Amino acid sequence: MKDVAALYAHYQQCTAVSTDSRQAQEGTLFFALNGPSFRGRDFAPQALAKGARHAVVDDADLAATDPARYTYASDPLEALQQLAQYHRRQLTIPVLAITGSNGKTTTKELVNAVLSRRYRVQYTRGNLNNHIGVPLTLLSIRPEEHELAIVEMGANHQGEIALLSSIAEPTHGLITNIGKAHLEGFGGEEGVAKGKSELFQYLAAHDGTAFINTTDPKLPGLGAPVAKRVTYPNQGDTYPARLVTNNEATVSLFLFDNTLVEAQITGVYNFPNLAAAAAVGAHFEVPVADIAEALASYAPTNNRSQLVQTGRNTLVLDAYNANPSSMAAALASFVQRPGRAEDKVAILGDMFELGSESAAEHQALGVLLAGLPINTVVLCGQEMRHAAEASSAFHYFPTKGEATAWLQQQQLQGRQVLIKGSRGMGLETLTELL
Repeated sequence: MKDVAALYAHYQQCTAVSTDSRQAQEGTLFFALNGPSFRGRDFAPQALAKGARHAVVDDADLAATDPARYTYASDPLEALQQLAQYHRRQLTIPVLAITGSNGKTTTKELVNAVLSRRYRVQYTRGNLNNHIGVPLTLLSIRPEEHELAIVEMGANHQGEIALLSSIAEPTHGLITNIGKAHLEGFGGEEGVAKGKSELFQYLAAHDGTAFINTTDPKLPGLGAPVAKRVTYPNQGDTYPARLVTNNEATVSLFLFDNTLVEAQITGVYNFPNLAAAAAVGAHFEVPVADIAEALASYAPTNNRSQLVQTGRNTLVLDAYNANPSSMAAALASFVQRPGRAEDKVAILGDMFELGSESAAEHQALGVLLAGLPINTVVLCGQEMRHAAEASSAFHYFPTKGEATAWLQQQQLQGRQVLIKGSRGMGLETLTELL
């Protein structure tokens, strides 16, 4: 866009930025983004009628009808990204970017809980972590209100983290781990490592600080080019932490000075996420007592590592996302929970975006499941047919509807139930049956 400064002047007169004309628009700057089956400019007049102050459209004729209320941009998405970058360059606060194959949203929430004990923080809401969500998060930062920002970055192909980093210009960065997520777009696990490491590459080139999880063998090497490194959670690291136990409900750990934290979050795989939040908090000089209290009081409510007592069963609800790495970690933690194997039930849905590796990865999951002490395994989705080949004892259903009908008949009670699958499976709706 030729004149970002002029658009920024409009932004400064607006209360917020919007890309959805169905939402409340009072005082907003509306970007008419295009979709696969619609053109955003068609909704711009509606947004203005609902109270938007200004609209960015890719229709020069429409923009010419009222220059005070319209700005023309040949690509409104690019204009949104350029505006976000321009706004970022007006800010002097630290910006922490968080990415990774698994646990980035949980880590973001934990880091926010810790940093909010000392700072006024703006952070990514929900799952706004892509090429649209990151600009929206940046544009929600108000220099007069916020002292620190946390920006979650998601990606499903190489180059995307590099793009998001160029927009957000983070001063600090954290990669939770490197795993088998979005294999289709990244071109395999090595492609995932290369794509995620784009954050560390940006920090290395811009004198940033990298938080490095040394429990992941790939990350120390990927972070080596960064001059300013903060390591966690192994002994000898900048901020060590020690896992105490993964008991019936929660994860317990000792922080760097032997401060005990009994968290409300379930799953031993969340230990590095808790340790990451502690390391970030310590780096930004949040008192240890406040770090411990923040971690202990955090209770997930977003279908991620969420422990749910229904009155009939105990659910480990982790149905927001799934890939081979996170599925294996969730199952390993689940079988460690106290209780009889005959009382344990795993309800698992398809893992998406695995491309040509999908059949093999689902087959490997089936082999893993066949060797675990879990009495009842329910597999749901078209790809899970490959996992079902591993054992005739598995209950396989091609659709969620068929799985729902079977669960309605079972009337499970007194069970521990793991529910996990990719977001598109929508397995959280099964909780009402349990």
